[in-house]
Amino acid sequence: MSNFLGSHAINMDAKGRLAIPTKVREGLAQVCGGRIVLTANDGDERCLLVYPEPEWEILRPKIEALPNMNKIARRLQRLLLGNAAPMEMDSAGRILVPPTLRSYAHLEKKLMLIGQGKKLELWSEERWFAWLDESPGDEDMPPEMEALSL
Repeated sequence: MSNFLGSHAINMDAKGRLAIPTKVREGLAQVCGGRIVLTANDGDERCLLVYPEPEWEILRPKIEALPNMNKIARRLQRLLLGNAAPMEMDSAGRILVPPTLRSYAHLEKKLMLIGQGKKLELWSEERWFAWLDESPGDEDMPPEMEALSL
């Protein structure tokens, strides 16, 4: 599987089309033939998640198997599965972001495509830079991070 890294400033046109940067497009072509799934991210961040189709097909059964009588699990299912939009890049490496997902993530013209290893995130440029300026707050650090040396 490809390893999506880095951040890319991109533009979306008035119809909701955006061109995936060449380096990312090549990685997507390699791992999934340009077939991706775009969906909503759970949480306050209001960005979109971009999964290569094979990664989505690994994750989807795990989401479906969550106990739907649990409110938190049901919310995650509704957000991720209910907003999932399978799509394929066109020959120019463009995708069309559905209006509901554009509205959810407050996407307008200027966007940021952020590599997250096996997936990507699609942010409004304004919201991305605001997030970078935020303080991490007072959440507890996970034990996995305590031993991490950068």
